[in-house]
Amino acid sequence: MDLFGQDSWNLLLERISDKRCTPFVGAGASATYFPVGAKLAEEWAEESNYPLGDNTDLTRVAQYLAITRDPMWPKDRMSKLIGSVNPPTLTSPDEPHQVLAALELPVYLTTNYDGLMTDALKERGKKVQESICIWNSGISAFMPPRFALDPEFAPTPDNPLVFHLHGHHEFPESLVLTEDDYLDYLIRIASDKDLLPLVVRKAFMSASLLFVGYRIADWNFRVLFRSLVTYLEFALGRSHYSVQSIPREDELTAEGKKRAQDYLVRYFDRQNITVFWGFSQDFTTELGRRWREMSGVG
Repeated sequence: MDLFGQDSWNLLLERISDKRCTPFVGAGASATYFPVGAKLAEEWAEESNYPLGDNTDLTRVAQYLAITRDPMWPKDRMSKLIGSVNPPTLTSPDEPHQVLAALELPVYLTTNYDGLMTDALKERGKKVQESICIWNSGISAFMPPRFALDPEFAPTPDNPLVFHLHGHHEFPESLVLTEDDYLDYLIRIASDKDLLPLVVRKAFMSASLLFVGYRIADWNFRVLFRSLVTYLEFALGRSHYSVQSIPREDELTAEGKKRAQDYLVRYFDRQNITVFWGFSQDFTTELGRRWREMSGVG
């Protein structure tokens, strides 16, 4: 089932060339550098004698720790973990962040807590503005000045915006991590249409969206997608794109895999989203190759 054919590639590249594409960067893009959520959840669950069966669900394990210890414990732990990893040198032209940075777009959105997207843009000489979603009162009260977004800021390819929808590790209070966090985030974003800065809302509604590094089964993607539905309805009829991993052979039977793909196609088709079946690295490698060929670089 290959829905991402030549026509999809051509339109996506055209939107990128016109600077009418907004990437969403998820955990899959950073999986080479940081532990995946399931592995981290298992480690935390073992350390804390987590009593339930879903010990690979980071959101639920983090919720347990927030209750049995205190609400900031899992956020502080996550912040320290990411901060302890030496920032990688993103030198490969096929590395996901490097590929996305090479597109030279004005706005990049991410649900990741790390700063790899910003690093990749800075390595290309861009003057980057980073900011975060103010989804709870603690963020606005204690937000470091460097994350404050000037309402008059107008992002450009040379001065792009990297907006962290679910927080940044250097500001633990901003992280969306536990079940309560995700529910509070959804409620807030649904009840306050002006919660996201105008420049971010425009990036939703006036461009084709490109989701890289997500799986539909992940909490952060489901919450992200639900929070975007209202904006997508006003996206002026543009096509959008999502990279989705095909379920592994050991997870589903052949028939089960086909049914899962059929379900995902119908799920995304409602919002005019075309699916690329495969891994983020495979997609960005092909995207980078096609973009360099089109733009005459390298």
